[in-house]
Formats: sequence, structure tokens, C-alpha cells
Amino acid sequence: MRKKIVAGNWKMNKTLDEALALTSEIAGMVKDEVRSDTTIVLCTPFPYLVPVLRVLGDGSRIAVGAQNCSQHEWGAYTGETSALMLASLKAQYVIIGHSERRQYFGEDGKLLAAKVDIALRSGLTPIFCCGEPLEVREKGGHQDLVGEQVEASLYHLDEAQIKKVVIAYEPVWAIGTGKTATSAQAQEMHAFIRSQLAAKYGQATASDITILYGGSVNASNARELFSSPDVDGGLVGGASLKSREFVEIIKACSTPASP
Repeated sequence: MRKKIVAGNWKMNKTLDEALALTSEIAGMVKDEVRSDTTIVLCTPFPYLVPVLRVLGDGSRIAVGAQNCSQHEWGAYTGETSALMLASLKAQYVIIGHSERRQYFGEDGKLLAAKVDIALRSGLTPIFCCGEPLEVREKGGHQDLVGEQVEASLYHLDEAQIKKVVIAYEPVWAIGTGKTATSAQAQEMHAFIRSQLAAKYGQATASDITILYGGSVNASNARELFSSPDVDGGLVGGASLKSREFVEIIKACSTPASP
């Protein structure tokens, strides 16, 4: 059975003190208010990984992830951070292929495939992002583009490996714009991605892969988005920087935990 996940992507935001205060607020609210089986992930800037982990403490139900990693294991790559370094810090997740990395840093399918590989070898769970810009959506090419992105970066994986990947569909036109895909649009694309995975790996494997929606998720629209059968949670940007709103999104995704 696939996981429900709500992951917060803090991007390049918050000072250290603000980040620690936010972590503490979220952790307290989750402990007091959230009784569910939803996996919660905070994807923080690199410098905050260890301090955030310390605030959460051992045994926290909240996992920590990074927003990127190098495609290289080690070496003379000034300014880069390897997946092995992240794993050694006790990070569990890493975002790979976010649209901002594709747009601003020129990351393509081949490079992202290498990052997925290094993350898996290091014991991290990749949150692999895919999605279309507005001009592609308007021309009706969104399924073709997303299918190509998934194929280019994930289809070299075997069945055991692909089961360890989380996919996040993020319509680029809805990221940070206040625009959100309707629940019908989100379901259509998630079902399409799952159908492509089923054609490659079989229906049983495709049914076990978590697919998140990312694109201006907030407390007002989360429940409707997450009610779609193929939407397994969210990769949350701006709303994850507000403790109360983020926790309300977690609640919207949640089903009661088994006693």
C-alpha cells in the first residue's frame, strides 16, 4: 500500500532562528493534533538540516529532507553537497528535478537520472519532480512532456528501485502563482503518470508508488486535491513556511492511524 506524504519545501527562505522556531511549532502541533499515518517531511536549506534534526530529536515522526544533491559521490566539486553527506546527517529524503532547478540551473533528464541513482545508492528517498509550463499546457502537450520527463530520468530503474521513488507532479504554471490545478486536472495527470508506470513496470508496482501534487497547495484547497484517488499527498511550497497552515494541510491528507 502506497504512503500518504506531505512534504514541505522551504526553498531559500528563513534565517536559522526562524527555521528552528518554525520546526518547533510544526512539531508541537503535529504531536498534539495529528493522529494519522501520513508521513511528514521538512525539506530545508542545506545549512539547516542538522539544527532542524536536533530540534526534532530522536524518534520524531517528522522526517527531514534536502532540496537537491550532486550527481557525484565525492570529489573536487566546490559548493556541491553529495547524497552520501546528506545520508550521514540522517536526512531521509531529497527533492530531485524541481522545476526551479530545471529552469534556473539547466538540469535535464540525463543529469536527474544520475541524481536519482546516487540518492538511491546512498539510502535516500528521491522525491522526483515533473510538470509542464503554461505554454505546453495550453497547447495540449502536457501529457507528452511529463511522460518524457518520467521516462528520461526514471525508466532505467528496475522494479525494486522504482518502488523507492516518490514522484511529485507540479504544474509549473501553478507554482508560487496562487493558481492551482483543479482536483480534476490533478487527478487526470496523476492517473496518466500511474498508467505510464503501469505500462513499464506493471499495475501492481504502479499502484504502490506515491505520487504527490505540488503547485500552490494551501489549507483551503488541500482536502479537495487530496480526495482524488491518485493524489497521495503534496509537495508544499509557500504554505509550508506557515506552521498552522502546513499542519492543516497535513490534516487534510490524513487518514486515522491504526490503533
